[in-house]
Amino acid sequence: MRTLISTAFISLDGVMEAPGGEPGYRNSGWTFKDVAFLPEAYELKGREQEEAAALLLGRASYEAFSPVWPGMEEFAGYRAVPKYVVSTTLADDALVSGWGETTILQSLDEVAALKETEGGPIIVHGSAELNRNLADADLIDRYHLLVFPVLLGAGKRLFSAADKDRQLLKLVEHEAYANGIQKNVFEVVR
Repeated sequence: MRTLISTAFISLDGVMEAPGGEPGYRNSGWTFKDVAFLPEAYELKGREQEEAAALLLGRASYEAFSPVWPGMEEFAGYRAVPKYVVSTTLADDALVSGWGETTILQSLDEVAALKETEGGPIIVHGSAELNRNLADADLIDRYHLLVFPVLLGAGKRLFSAADKDRQLLKLVEHEAYANGIQKNVFEVVR
């Protein structure tokens, strides 16, 4: 069974919306505006690319990342890995060429079936709604969180507000950096 890893930049109050400067959100670009850049705080991101055997995205994140990431050296590790986009509205002719094999999955059942295949970890970037749905379906195995010392209030959140049973997490790696960012790696306890 493959490991499904949710990776996110989040504010201390759980907002993950527009960390890199995407338009349409009033606090857009919050990861770089007020927090000093320290390369060591982002070591986890490089490790994820080395570890990833596949990339899983929701439609909105795919549409935001696919025109940009293929040409960025910071994300070169993701060029060759298979990509999976969970969407009921995206058509094959809307997929970007030159970013490796991409498959559209229509449901969480298809994601669950993908997890049952042979292979290494599947990394989920961005994809707020997909992350919440995956967590509610108990499909996430690990969280890689870079928590920023900022409160944003409104915005898309990583974690669901669904009324569900308690989910325990085991902290397996953590570090705090001089700029206030905290790295927290949690395994889902089952």
